[in-house]
Amino acid sequence: MGIHIIKMPDIGEGIAEVELVGWHVKVGDTVAEDQPLADVMTDKATVEIPSPVVGKVVSLGGDVGQVMAVGGELIRLEVEGEGNVKAGAAAPAPAQKAAAPAPAAPEQAAPAVSAPKPVPAPASSAPPASRQSGAAPAATRQPGEKPLASPAVRKRAWDLGIELRYVQGSGPAGRILHEDLDAYLQGQGSASGARAASAYAERNDEEAVPVIGLRRKIAQKMAESKRRIPHFSYVEEIDVTELEDLRVQLNAKWGESRGKLTLLPLLARAMVVALRDFPQINARYDDEAGVVTRYGAVHIGIATQSDGGLMVPVLRHAEARDLWSMAAEIGRLAQAVRSGSAGRDELSGSTITITSLGPLGGIVTTPVINHPEVGIVGVNRIVERPAIRNGAVVARKLMNLSSSFDHRVVDGMDAARFIQAVRALLEQPALLFVE
Repeated sequence: MGIHIIKMPDIGEGIAEVELVGWHVKVGDTVAEDQPLADVMTDKATVEIPSPVVGKVVSLGGDVGQVMAVGGELIRLEVEGEGNVKAGAAAPAPAQKAAAPAPAAPEQAAPAVSAPKPVPAPASSAPPASRQSGAAPAATRQPGEKPLASPAVRKRAWDLGIELRYVQGSGPAGRILHEDLDAYLQGQGSASGARAASAYAERNDEEAVPVIGLRRKIAQKMAESKRRIPHFSYVEEIDVTELEDLRVQLNAKWGESRGKLTLLPLLARAMVVALRDFPQINARYDDEAGVVTRYGAVHIGIATQSDGGLMVPVLRHAEARDLWSMAAEIGRLAQAVRSGSAGRDELSGSTITITSLGPLGGIVTTPVINHPEVGIVGVNRIVERPAIRNGAVVARKLMNLSSSFDHRVVDGMDAARFIQAVRALLEQPALLFVE
């Protein structure tokens, strides 16, 4: 038997380090050739690292959330034959010892990004008196000892009103299982009784959630955008009554054969037309080189919420697409993001971004510019309100557009005129199709 060390591969594009965001194996597992070992994240995408050999996991080279250098030790396997490590080679560092248990895999995780393991707060030394009479035997844990349980067990315990520090675990190392919750409930009488007993109980629990993976990338991106870009925000109210009537008519006539239209393709079309007169807004600013690059192509970033966090896939060449082509591509990109299959080429290269909270759109937002772009347009929810039209009070469908611009390269007057141009196109939708 020998030892085979798998090193962090060179993923390309000059990347020197990556973040370890998930393990597919643990110490003691037997892995097959080409079996996925771990997920790592670059600035562009999440990459799966397969095993080139058959072997047994001896040690893991890092913890989830750790930033690792390309060429560093990723995993150590015991293999048939000599392996690739000479006799007497150094063992893994203490922080990577094989004796350390691997992190428990979450029951549900975002696509290609493992969720961080919750860390409950230290337990107090004694349970409340209300839980002592007629109850199942309370767990005997030392002060500060943390109860072990999977995320699914923790969620079920919360739904039932059970505090895990008082539950005796029957799993390995005292891990609390679903069966332990059932036994605890039998001792308490019922789930409703457990909830009633704790509905007004004082709580002192805490949960430390490491910011890793996609969430870390989002945090870094937002911090960079706010630190480097002086944002100028502008909000305008849009009467979308005619636009919504047109959308309903188009869907009634073409929805079955071409697909349903949402507001986003219509807004994207309005931006494409308006940007012809405002090329300084369809741009990216390299502030280190002091160069603004204006683009003829309109590559619109579509901010999309996934289980792992906010991502921005790119609707490429919106200027060359009709409404249904844009709708189909927006739907495809959203599905790719939510399934974790979006590639790095689909998540980079936008020249301006649309963001929307859908039915949660609120009245006003202050969207953060997607660096290094210079503009972003946010959609708020549509509400029906009374408005004065030709001297009469009538019901109209109104919506706010909330936009932000890089004030270093976009003057406030130009930003306002751009949004006013978008407004005119949306309020008179026939102009969207006049060339």
